[in-house]
Amino acid sequence: MTNSQPQLRIDIVSDVVCPWCIIGFKQLEQALADSGLEADIHWQPFQLNPQMGPQGQELREHVIEKYGVSVEESVSTRERIVDIAKPLGFDINFTDDSRIYNTFNAHKLLHWAEQKGVQHQLKLALFSAYFTDGVNVSDTEKLLDVVESVGLDKDEAMQILQSEPVSDEVNKIAQFWTSQGISGVPAMIFNQKHLVTGAQGTENYTSILKQITSLEQAEQE
Repeated sequence: MTNSQPQLRIDIVSDVVCPWCIIGFKQLEQALADSGLEADIHWQPFQLNPQMGPQGQELREHVIEKYGVSVEESVSTRERIVDIAKPLGFDINFTDDSRIYNTFNAHKLLHWAEQKGVQHQLKLALFSAYFTDGVNVSDTEKLLDVVESVGLDKDEAMQILQSEPVSDEVNKIAQFWTSQGISGVPAMIFNQKHLVTGAQGTENYTSILKQITSLEQAEQE
């Protein structure tokens, strides 16, 4: 990063069970590296399935039910997701037993982790836990293990999970983003004013970063 290229703030509205969110981030990460830019990343809460029960739902069944696709289309989409993620250095391991889960408690822990300065590490650890290792990210003990893996205190994390004020705050933040018209993820907001939605691909992100930095520099002149 040079003095003429200040650090970008990037808010990423996402869910930890959204494959396109981790794919989009990894593409963005590569684009940032290619562009020689640094970013201050803030992960913002979004629940794909806020009504999902604690046991979750079989993933293939869920996708067919929610999106109206066929079994063949579901399988094809999974294979495409795996193939896109692998060259980005991220392993997604779908199986016949893969399930989708409620992620509200994960978002509570991410909100707390931001205050501790390790939100980004926890978000990536949760992505890996769910997509690579098949962890139930709604299970309290499993969540506490992930928290501990990034150096956070499990007892304090349990207090956060039991905190109604934290629940209220996370709900408030999530509602703010939906009130801004965000209904799908990933949604990336650059310097709190430039919105980009979906996983755009590394080349497109590189182009977007160039445009945004040029605009920012023009505004400062």
